Parts: sequence; structure tokens; C-alpha cells
Amino acid sequence: MSASRLLGITSTIPVEVALAGGWTPVDLNNRFITHRDPGGLVQQAEDRGLPRTLCAWIKGMYAWCLRHPEVAALVGVTRGDCSNTHALMELLGREGRQVIAFDYPGQDDPNTLNLAIQNLAGELGAGLERAEAIRQELIPLRKNLERLDRLTWQDGKVTGAENHLWLVSASDFDGDPNDFAQRLEQFLAQADKRPSRKPKVRLGLLGVPPIISGLHETLEELGASVVFNEVPRQFAMIDGEQGPVQSLAEQYARYTYPYEVGARVADIAREARRRNLDGLIHYTQSFCWRQMQDLVLRRELNLPLLTLEGDQFAPVDGRTRLRLEAFVEVLG
Repeated sequence: MSASRLLGITSTIPVEVALAGGWTPVDLNNRFITHRDPGGLVQQAEDRGLPRTLCAWIKGMYAWCLRHPEVAALVGVTRGDCSNTHALMELLGREGRQVIAFDYPGQDDPNTLNLAIQNLAGELGAGLERAEAIRQELIPLRKNLERLDRLTWQDGKVTGAENHLWLVSASDFDGDPNDFAQRLEQFLAQADKRPSRKPKVRLGLLGVPPIISGLHETLEELGASVVFNEVPRQFAMIDGEQGPVQSLAEQYARYTYPYEVGARVADIAREARRRNLDGLIHYTQSFCWRQMQDLVLRRELNLPLLTLEGDQFAPVDGRTRLRLEAFVEVLG
């Protein structure tokens, strides 16, 4: 596919619409965090004048885009994700990129969301009938992601880190759903052959994907396993106990991340019971408005909760490890 058809996205969007328009989706978050030098990207953005007191994810995505002019068009989720996306899109627009805004409605209303999807389809030159057909074509792939999730929390054959990586990649399917599906099937065949593990402590990891590297692995070393990655699971659009959806709008209305925090609380509580969680870790990103939602999660979720804050890309430091060790010890 030609470079002109690469479509950068700042967060999960109705990816079926992008695919229906002939675009190759590129999740800028995933490209930033898997870059050989994420810290260098953040430094590049700061060298160009972005402030220290700005989310590192925004700075990383900005610098990554500067290094990849072949991604000529971008969809920014300007409502339902990050308030800084408005300014990011302005900056990249002045760098010559085509910028398109996608706004999730204020509540999980399929009718209102359907209008937003129609507008996005118009911007991307996509037919809604084709987008709906792609949604149905992706159902087997999403079912396999649900199978992977069950191999994590039911069978103990997939680690929390592996679960996180596969589910978080479902935002863009690494740009190629067919290749992604084949690689996933191969991984599942291997994982099925593994012996089951029973962790001493079963944890849920809430919040945006952590910029701290090695968090899941550190918890494994301490005798705990993350068997619920909240937001990556939402990216994967797994049906779970709620049953299958019947339309594209219903699928993205059920997606809790961009809506009022009450939808997240209900989803977390339901999954905590189903997965028999012992405790929760809520990761928050420095300078992110979602930090305020920690108050709601603490009040309304009836489980021990440890809040971790991250700023720059870095491995788990000594202080964080001590906090994790104490939390796991108390739960165990």
C-alpha cells in the first residue's frame, strides 16, 4: 500500500471505517512506545519547545510523526481521550499533515455515535456498508482475542505482559488485520500447550497503558499476575458476558474508555468478580486529567487499590518496586 494511505490515529477509533476507506491504520501510541528510543522522542519534542509539564505520550507521538512524514493523514480523538490532542493536531496540521477530528459523544449513545461514525466515513472516503462488513469479518479475530484473554485469567497459560501486548495492539491490528490474525492463531496454538499456572495474587491493572516498562514482569517476580488489563481489553472490543453486538455503533458505544467514568466502574466491578481479583493497580500518567478519576475508582470499587503514577519512559524503579512488593505481600 502506498505511503499516502497510512492513517495515524491518536487513540482507538472505529478502525473498520479506516479499513473500509482503504487506509492502513497506524496507532501513534504503539509506534512511540515500541520505538527503539522512546525517551529520545520525548527529548526531541522538548527540544522543539514542548513543555516538560506535558504528557510524555503526546510528546512522543509528536516527535514520531515528525520522523515519519509518510503518515500524511491523522485522525485525532479530540473528545473522549486526551484534551491535549487538540493542540497536537494543530501542530501537525501546520507541519503539512491532513488532520481529521473524531469526537465520541458525551454518553454511550449508539444513535449519536452513529452520526459521528458517518462523519468519519465521509472524511475517509469509506462506505458504511463496507465498514459493517469488515466489522463482521473481524469477529473471528476478536473471538481469538477473547480466547487469549481467557487463557490469561482462566487457564494461567498467557502472562499479563503477553495479554497486554496483544490486546493493546488491537487498536490498529499492527496495520494488517490478516497478518495479525495469523500470528495470533500461531501464538494461541503454542500457548495452549503450556502448563497452567496459579498465581498467589490475582491483580487487575486499570487506567491508560503504563509508560513504565517491565511492570507486568516485576509483578510476576513478586508472585502476582495481572489477569485483567482493563483498557487494552477495551481496545480489543471483547464481548465477554455482555454478548455479541449487532452494529458498528453498538460496538463502539459499549467501549467504555471514552465515556463517563461510571461505565468503567461497572465494567471493572463485573470483571473483578468474574476473574476473582485480589486487588487493583491504577496506573495514572503525569499531567493527565484522568488522574482525577482515581478518586472515583477508590470510592466505588470494593477492592484494595494501589495507585502508580508514571511520567517518562523508564523501567520500574526501586521505590515503585518496594511499593508493589508491599502491596502484593499484604494481599498474599
